[in-house]
Amino acid sequence: MDTEKFKRDHGDIMAHVTQLKKFTQAGIVENADAIAKQIVAMSSVIKLHLAAEDRVLYPALAKSADPDIARVGKEFQQNMGDIAAAYMKFASSWNTGKKVSEDPDGFRIEANSTLKALHQRIQMENNELYPLADKI
Repeated sequence: MDTEKFKRDHGDIMAHVTQLKKFTQAGIVENADAIAKQIVAMSSVIKLHLAAEDRVLYPALAKSADPDIARVGKEFQQNMGDIAAAYMKFASSWNTGKKVSEDPDGFRIEANSTLKALHQRIQMENNELYPLADKI
């Protein structure tokens, strides 16, 4: 299976995260609208990426002749639910400049934890899951 599109999506998502960090470091209140727009844009990429994984990647892994690959794919799919739900909650909490500017400390705390979990998940997929998928 060719995982290049999934890897490109991860690159796009991490580019959004990098831009969010820049806006945040330059001032949350001052950049609240730009932060919210970046979150909305990143959410679109994430939703499409998750849909493609559910439609293509996980079914392919489940059909693998190698039981270890099928097992790991199932574990990754099950674990993704919590991360996806946490991200979607984060995105809906901070999708307008008004929400961000009214609670900059809350935004910073939630962004740090959510984006850290997202980054860790991307690294795990790139380093563990996609190499397995490339074998099928």
